[in-house]
Amino acid sequence: MFSVLSVVINSMSYLTDAPIDSQELVKRVMRPSDGACVVFEGVVRDHHEGKKVESIFYDAYRPMAEKEIQRIIDDINIRFPQVAAAVVHRLGKLKVGEASIVIACASPHRGEAFEVCRAIIDRFKQTVPIWKKERGPDGEEWVGWQK
Repeated sequence: MFSVLSVVINSMSYLTDAPIDSQELVKRVMRPSDGACVVFEGVVRDHHEGKKVESIFYDAYRPMAEKEIQRIIDDINIRFPQVAAAVVHRLGKLKVGEASIVIACASPHRGEAFEVCRAIIDRFKQTVPIWKKERGPDGEEWVGWQK
């Protein structure tokens, strides 16, 4: 079965310094044969582990992060050829309420779109070398890398 995933994804960068346009990702993945599109937006929240958060600074080793994200997409393309997916992660300083990551998954049926969206974010959090420094009233702290 032919999948447009590799056509859609391979031509774009997965990392950006600009705000993410989730509707643009939807346009990249939607096909006339799709009956579902799931969009996940991970946003900066105002707290983490009981501490107030004012902003988060995301950083990455870009070449390695891009390569790992491509690996995730390639694996998804093999496992779910009927699903078209796009993902973008924002780097730099983000304020509370801004999207740090957006994933769009389109498929003929909703079940596969939800499953792929969940699989991408779960694997992304486990394997992509992106780090975050939270800033709050008590100062700044790198978080997440200790686990």
